[in-house]
Order: sequence, then C-alpha cells, then structure tokens
Amino acid sequence: MPILEDLKEYVERATGLRRPGKRKVSDLARARKPHAVRFKDDGLVPNHPRWPLIIYRGAFEFDERHDPAAVIEDLFEANGWGDTWRDGIYDYVHYHSRIHEVLGIARGKGRVRFGGKKGRIFTLKAGDVAVLPAGTGHQCLSADDDFLVVGAYPPAGTYDECTTIEDRPRALMPIPKVPPPRKDPVYGTSGPLSKLWKKAK
Repeated sequence: MPILEDLKEYVERATGLRRPGKRKVSDLARARKPHAVRFKDDGLVPNHPRWPLIIYRGAFEFDERHDPAAVIEDLFEANGWGDTWRDGIYDYVHYHSRIHEVLGIARGKGRVRFGGKKGRIFTLKAGDVAVLPAGTGHQCLSADDDFLVVGAYPPAGTYDECTTIEDRPRALMPIPKVPPPRKDPVYGTSGPLSKLWKKAK
C-alpha cells in the first residue's frame, strides 16, 4: 500500500487533482473539542512529563471531490506541520524523543494503544486526528486492510525512533525540551493544542 499511496501523492501534487489546496482546506476541518489524555512513565516508555495526547474525533469533512489523504496533508502543511507520509502505524511500541507527531486517519479504522503497554487503547477511524507530544508511546494492535494514516511533524525537532529499554537514558533529557509547536495541526493558531500544552503542568 505505501508504494501505491506514494504514487498517488506524487500525481496529486504534480497535477493538483483531488487536492483542496492549502488556502481552501481549512473549510474542510470541523470544529471539535479536544480529548486530552495524560500518561505516566511506564518504565519503558517515558511519555511526556507535562503534555497530554490530544485526539480530535471526526475533525475532517471528506467529500467525493478530494482524496482524504490529500485533504489531511494540505491542512497539516497549511499549519506548518510537514514531512508528511502515508502508511499505517507500526505494530510495535515506539516513541519519538526529539519531535512531536500528528496522525490523521484518512481511511478505515484501527485499534491503537497510546502510552505504552500500560496505556489506553483507542479505536481511530477516518476523520480522526491524534496529536502526540514527544515521548508518547504508540502501537497499532489491529486495523482494517484499508487503514491509511497521514503523519506529519512540526518544524522544530528531529525525527528519531525509540523502541527499547536501552533507548531510555538518551531519550529522557530531550523529551521535555522539544518546544511546543506554533500552530495546532488542524486548527492553526486559534486551535486548542497550544493552550492545552502550555497550560499543562
């Protein structure tokens, strides 16, 4: 699936077909209340010491004219979250210690555990968005065959992938130092993300 999606993305970007464009894409975002969840350090996965995972349910208004993955990409990129990719979510526990991540569901549904083995399981479906502060463990437990995720990252930070207990010592220090993003990946400067992450102690 990733190769086919990469080809679709290339054609869509080259032609503009089935893409709403960064100026019009905000019209396809639906106002949703954030669902915030904090996780403790579980011994393997540090999670973030202050900031919660944020989930927006049904954040996108998909229609027949646009490719859902392109809608998500254009909105994330319009709000300064780039390096987008299309794929699934790894089926093993992992986290990023030097960067935040956003996951937008373009198709299907999947059961994803956040926070590590002692975390919580959420069923994410098309239109949902999860915003993960650095350190948040995530793992796909099961998914539909057509489950498609668009991921992206804010400009500040460096991608890394931590999976083992040996990764912990080098991961603990950078996690709280990753700066908050300037914009919410879905709702921009007026979105609740920056308020929630700045207020959280």
